[in-house]
Amino acid sequence: MTGTKVMIFEQAGQDARRWGREIAHGFPTDDERFVYRVLRAWLRTVRDELSVPAAAHLAAQLPDLLRGTYYEGWNPSRTPRGDHAREFAERFAREAHISAKDVPTAARVITCRLDRLMSRGQVPKALAHIPHDIRALLESALPASSGTHEA
Repeated sequence: MTGTKVMIFEQAGQDARRWGREIAHGFPTDDERFVYRVLRAWLRTVRDELSVPAAAHLAAQLPDLLRGTYYEGWNPSRTPRGDHAREFAERFAREAHISAKDVPTAARVITCRLDRLMSRGQVPKALAHIPHDIRALLESALPASSGTHEA
């Protein structure tokens, strides 16, 4: 029994590391801490703009350990926040510990990489639930065939 539990935790770690490596390919660095900070910032800032059902739908696509990161500190009664792109970018920069000028590139990289890792169409489907100006910031890296579907 103990061996099985360890294997489950090892598998969860391997899944999260695989996603981290895939996401890192979009950046000119292999710094795991940087990649994790930017991914965490994307997950949390996007989550806070989604309705509770849309946020849960997106979370279901994540590996177990990243799902924990996604939900950590979440207060569903305060979502969606309804931020404008400027406010969203400021929160993203603060959470990721990056400069505001780097937010568009970092956000697009994460969006594109998650679109590749999640089930087809899930990222655009989630983004269809957030304000248009924020969606524009995040979607510009998505292939045209991934286009959003209005809810």
